Amino acid sequence: MKYIYQNTDWHNFCWCGEKVLKLLSEVKLAQGFLLGKMNSLGFEIKSNALVNVLTENILKSSEIEGEILNPEQVRSSIAKRLGLETNNIFTERNIEGVVEMMIDATQNYDKPINKDRLCGWHAALFPTGYSGMHKIKIGNYRDDSLGPMQVVSGSIGKEKVHYEAPSAVTLEHEMADLIDYINKKDDTDFLIKAGIVHLWFVILHPFDDGNGRIARTLADMMLARSDNLNFRFYSMSSQIKKVRKSYYYILERTQKGSLDITNWLLWFLGNLLISMNNSDKIFGSVLKKAEFWQQQATICFNERQKKMLNKLFDVFEGNLTSTKWAKICNCSQDTASNDINDLIDKKILKKLGKAKNTHYILKNSVS
Repeated sequence: MKYIYQNTDWHNFCWCGEKVLKLLSEVKLAQGFLLGKMNSLGFEIKSNALVNVLTENILKSSEIEGEILNPEQVRSSIAKRLGLETNNIFTERNIEGVVEMMIDATQNYDKPINKDRLCGWHAALFPTGYSGMHKIKIGNYRDDSLGPMQVVSGSIGKEKVHYEAPSAVTLEHEMADLIDYINKKDDTDFLIKAGIVHLWFVILHPFDDGNGRIARTLADMMLARSDNLNFRFYSMSSQIKKVRKSYYYILERTQKGSLDITNWLLWFLGNLLISMNNSDKIFGSVLKKAEFWQQQATICFNERQKKMLNKLFDVFEGNLTSTKWAKICNCSQDTASNDINDLIDKKILKKLGKAKNTHYILKNSVS
């Protein structure tokens, strides 16, 4: 079987200009509309939207790899690094690392990439030096000491090799070529370049682990260069998570055979367009939150109520109950019930369910 990197002069990717440019024009139109909408928002609303997008992006990029992160910790870490208001909760080291990587990529998008920066991202992803139970090489390219880098599925003895990456001995010059491409100023549109960089990095698979997350982070950095803005208002990783099976399928197909990457670019741009069109979901929650506090400007709330109402607009796992309220606010059950009943009286919360199933939602939300 011939892999894409085994083609002569394999860096010379090609694609059907007519097909790709037609879709690219649709994405550029959506991008322009979104940027115009972003510019009309105030700084506070844009900052809250940025936190929402980065939180979603980090959570979904990790979920693609089967890793579930704590949403509240991710959000708190992002807010802290952006200098925004945060509840300063304890954050696990691996979450701090992935947040550090994403913040660097999207807030410093215009800075050149180099080996040290990439290796720093990798080290941040694996602060303990382990991936699960396995010790891995951290902060440097893989050495294949345990055999070639392969993407494998199936149980032991029935493994199926989906892909085998280039030998480790080639990585220094292969990665140097990719880094040159990322930093080079040419006529390739950044949206197309984002797709190419994503694919190219996955083809090389330069690290022992974390290659998918770093590839998507590099793509986010290229998308930020296209927007020419460090505010993000759409999440490509969230869309990829929704179509995870087709994502792995198109990557596997593209990694085998010719240098024609038309189908990959159509897949990438198509899903990028969907993610941009779905940005209203992120805008919606942020705008609702801002509108809510404007409407309630004359109402008196205690600090616990302010904290919990903000959580309901931002990140809240499962249903709101008096028990959860008491735990999160570090107060008694009676105090939690009093806080909730006060908000019901003020027609802000609505009670649903009975007995053990009793929970509460914002009065204007959908149950």
